[in-house]
Amino acid sequence: MSGCNDSDSGDDKGAGSTAPKKPASGAPAPASSGATDPAASVAPTGEQPLVAGWQTQSRAEHHFRYDVPAKAAQWKLLTQDTALSYTDESGKPIVVMTGAANYREGGCASSPNPKALGEAGKGQLATVGTTGGGKDGTLQDNARNWAGNWGFAAYGGADHKPKVEVSEAKPWKRGGLDGFTATAKVTVTNRPSACVPATAIVHSIAQKLPDGTMHGWVIYADQGVPNALTSAEIKKVMDTVRSTDG
Repeated sequence: MSGCNDSDSGDDKGAGSTAPKKPASGAPAPASSGATDPAASVAPTGEQPLVAGWQTQSRAEHHFRYDVPAKAAQWKLLTQDTALSYTDESGKPIVVMTGAANYREGGCASSPNPKALGEAGKGQLATVGTTGGGKDGTLQDNARNWAGNWGFAAYGGADHKPKVEVSEAKPWKRGGLDGFTATAKVTVTNRPSACVPATAIVHSIAQKLPDGTMHGWVIYADQGVPNALTSAEIKKVMDTVRSTDG
């Protein structure tokens, strides 16, 4: 599963390559140990999910709100400031997300990824979260980079060099967002354990705020394994993504 892969940074290359390119991520948030107060609110008071019975997650810093299925469907909301990250050889985060949720966490019996911080690396079949905050590059570039970088980091990194193919960015206009989306298809080329899927899918949504900063929403999901999210299930989650400003 995705959290069981080793990951590393490599040099800065294009999003469609086997090493991540720096998106407009700004300074990474410090990765949490996962010990954030579990009683902390993960959704603003009065906010209701768009799908009845689902759970709402928000991250005001990145101006994203979205819904995921209920706890009974094995979805877990993390507290908003819990940071999930994969690091390079020096321990520096190369991808970071907050405002996150995990699907089927703990399904892998192997040891957690030593290069994963916070709640990353717990054997989940899918993870969703928000990122960004910088001004570098175009919005289209950032949509592609976020999809490609998370696919690279979560499914092997420089140690195992997954093959990552990133689509062109396409307009995404819904939920009060006027941005772009991109998709990365991941093929794991060196499976270090049976916990690692042969393939995975990553989707990103990027938006640009009036101050010029760019922010992303990302979902990465194992494919071809029992209980993997289907394309329809992923689309249903993506269709709930909206701006916190609306």
